[in-house]
Amino acid sequence: MIEPLPNVSSISSSVLSFLDSELHTIDDLQQAPKLVSDLQNDCNRLDQSLTDLNQKLGTCLLAYSTYSDQVGVLFNDINAKLSSFQYSISDGEGEEQRERSESFLGKELPALAREVARVEAVRVYAETALKLDTLVGDIEDAVSSSVNRNLRKQTSSQNSEESCFAAINALKLAEDVLTKVLRTRPQWSRLISAVDHRVDRALAILRPQTIADYRSLLTSLNWPPPLSTLSHANPEAKKSAESTNPLLTMHGDLKHQYCDSFLVLCKLQELQTQRKFRQLQGHNLEITLHQPLWAIEELVNPISIASQHHFSKWADKPELIFALVYKITRDYVDSMDELLQPLVDQAMLSGYSCREEWISAMVTSLSTYMAKEIFPNYISQLDEENTTENRSLARISWLHFIDLMISFDKKVKSLVAQSGITLSLEEDGNMQSVSSLSVFCDRPDWLDLWAEIERSDAIDKLRPEIEDEKKWLTEVQESGLVLGSESYGSPAISSSFLRRLSSVIERCRSVPRVELRARFIRLAGAPIVHHLLDFLLLRCQEAEGLTALTDDDALIKVTKCINAARYFESVLKEWCEEVFFLEMELDNGGIIDEEISKLEKFRTEWVEKLTTVILRGFDACSRDYMKNKKQWTERIEEGWAVSRSFIVALDYLQAKMSVLELNLNKIDFVGVWRNLASAIDSLIFSGVFMSYAKFNDGGVERLANDLAVLFGVFKSWCLRPEGFFPKSSEGLKVLKMEDRQHRGSVEGGDRWLNLNGIRHLTPPEVERIVNSRVFG
Repeated sequence: MIEPLPNVSSISSSVLSFLDSELHTIDDLQQAPKLVSDLQNDCNRLDQSLTDLNQKLGTCLLAYSTYSDQVGVLFNDINAKLSSFQYSISDGEGEEQRERSESFLGKELPALAREVARVEAVRVYAETALKLDTLVGDIEDAVSSSVNRNLRKQTSSQNSEESCFAAINALKLAEDVLTKVLRTRPQWSRLISAVDHRVDRALAILRPQTIADYRSLLTSLNWPPPLSTLSHANPEAKKSAESTNPLLTMHGDLKHQYCDSFLVLCKLQELQTQRKFRQLQGHNLEITLHQPLWAIEELVNPISIASQHHFSKWADKPELIFALVYKITRDYVDSMDELLQPLVDQAMLSGYSCREEWISAMVTSLSTYMAKEIFPNYISQLDEENTTENRSLARISWLHFIDLMISFDKKVKSLVAQSGITLSLEEDGNMQSVSSLSVFCDRPDWLDLWAEIERSDAIDKLRPEIEDEKKWLTEVQESGLVLGSESYGSPAISSSFLRRLSSVIERCRSVPRVELRARFIRLAGAPIVHHLLDFLLLRCQEAEGLTALTDDDALIKVTKCINAARYFESVLKEWCEEVFFLEMELDNGGIIDEEISKLEKFRTEWVEKLTTVILRGFDACSRDYMKNKKQWTERIEEGWAVSRSFIVALDYLQAKMSVLELNLNKIDFVGVWRNLASAIDSLIFSGVFMSYAKFNDGGVERLANDLAVLFGVFKSWCLRPEGFFPKSSEGLKVLKMEDRQHRGSVEGGDRWLNLNGIRHLTPPEVERIVNSRVFG
């Protein structure tokens, strides 16, 4: 018999909605038996699931009742002891009762309290274990349901995502419980370990299954798109490329399915990060917890595989490789912000930018290909080339490829900066993820090879300029290179070396790790400074060897070298104040402090040699003047205010100092004339004042005139030149004193010196000068 249809009013709205969705046409009615069969199968499965859940609930209730019985027995025992205690208190105040009360309070009550605490701990442990067991069971059921659905090849992605969301929710709850247990009951480590073990087994199935579903969905979206549609430059072509972007063209159920699948992966990764953070507490937290975004990686991997087909054809045109990768990265970066970033935020994945993750994944795939295919090819070319010409071509190819990498990194970082997260790039880890030069982070031996090629190339380009004598004579235009208005008079060759050194340093700025940048500068930059020092030293030694620096041309040659060292040192010191160099501070100082110290040492040594040479010449010219002791007791010749034998020495001194003043930089020139003044002061004091000569009034006047002219030579560079001749000035002061002022100088000692303002002479020296004075 055909059963009559029920009244519409007796049918629930959900059933009506289901019938409306399934039965549209007469053809659909013909499929009704199959629909009834499917519904019966679903009901049977649900009945079986309900039976399983009832069995599981019965098992849990049985376990709980067991724990409950144990707790009940313990509480009955506690109640009996409390009743006994109450009875003993109310039964009288005899000695025996007091002893029993004291015994109970002193021993039995603390033991009872410990027992109560233990019972409470058992209860909490049982409840926690039961709760975790239920949650882990839910996780395993959801994972099992997802796996069974895929084994039966059911295509309903909605049901698959619902199972994944159920598993993720249970995972979240279980993780919250474990975090609380770890914080409040760290001694329950075995419980935590057991739960982690079961969850890890479930995740080992859930994550691959979720990624497989995501990949299948990408395939249905025709991902990746043809790469030929990505190479557009004009706005119209770019709009055409956007119209072929599957991420922007999908709509309806397909878009909903993709977003759900993406969200599942993000939530799963966020939970995995939480679990790792909990598991690493108390251990080395320097291990980074930041992993690439799984969903973005799955977008990049098929593009990377498709791109490598083109890369293999462009071995001789690497610029095409970088152009293709950049265009793919640029054409899809906006869709990351518009479509995927809200999903990442919804999954509460903190610290993730889809734009940066997309760019990072693309750059990482390029770096991986370079490390496997391109760099080994270049290194084999460098090793196999036998002739100098071929080796030079191989090095040129290497440097050209580095130029392409640096240019690519600059364009990529500009894409990252458009998201407003430029500050994150200051950290080494983020810089490494968006830099193609990160290939050197895993292969520092390649960095050493690059540094050696850069150093060799820079020195080869400097060689013609070093051999050009005009570069050593022409002064460099210093404006813009050194702060301030100080002119160093440096030869142009120093500017050539600075340009090469600056170029080498500039090329390593893109290297993503500080220690590798420091290593590169030590290997490629420091030798350029040493090379300059070698040539400066060679030229100075040649000038010294030819004329012992007695010739003016030799002096000028040395001054030019000192000027070059001073100018180079000043520029390096200014560079060291930049953040780029401050980041590379070593334990023993800055990265180029050693080179700066060597430049300082070179200058100091040759400034001292200039002083020594001029002093030696002055000493030779004034030797007769020093030996003539009689002149201090003879009358001054008419028409001569200065001793004739001293004029020659003064002329020599003034001529040499004029040459130095004209050619030596102002800073080092100050050092020369001050050192020279101090040395001449000692020379005159020992040769004249300490020579046991006798001085009458005329001799003192002659000596005063000689010293006045000597001071006048130095008056061009200071206001009180006599202050730089302290011993000669004070010796003349003692000679000019009257006879009565000399009295008591020997007996007075230091007190007499202080009273007369003598600070640079000792009592024995003053005694000798006083004894050389002749009055009357």
